[in-house]
Amino acid sequence: MTEETSTAEEDVGDDWAEAMSEQSNAEEEGATANSELPEAPLQDLQPENGGNGETTNLEAILDIPVSLSVEIGQTKISIKNLLQLNQGSVVELERLAGEPLDVKVNTTLVAHGEIVVVNEKYGIRLTDIVSAQERVKKLQ
Repeated sequence: MTEETSTAEEDVGDDWAEAMSEQSNAEEEGATANSELPEAPLQDLQPENGGNGETTNLEAILDIPVSLSVEIGQTKISIKNLLQLNQGSVVELERLAGEPLDVKVNTTLVAHGEIVVVNEKYGIRLTDIVSAQERVKKLQ
């Protein structure tokens, strides 16, 4: 190693040590300064809509996109069997034929329905909407 290289490395090491020292000093001064600050009074937050829990202006969120999906069924399969699947393979699902399908919004179950075909396109007819109470029960 040349003398110039070792001097450059020492300078870098000194720079790091100096920066760490400055940071440590700043943190100590900040802790002292923060303990001397008076506490700000906190105001009780009240709903602007009279306290009924509903927002009065939904316009702000109406254009937010969500993902709606329909789950036909599911099953558990080992990786060994998964790797053996090929074109034409049939995978048995845990749902019976004719049983309502799950309609999910951002992975949360919101309804049940049945598949319909309209103008050569698939659709879903909602047969049951999941209540808010049922959704909360599933979270517990």
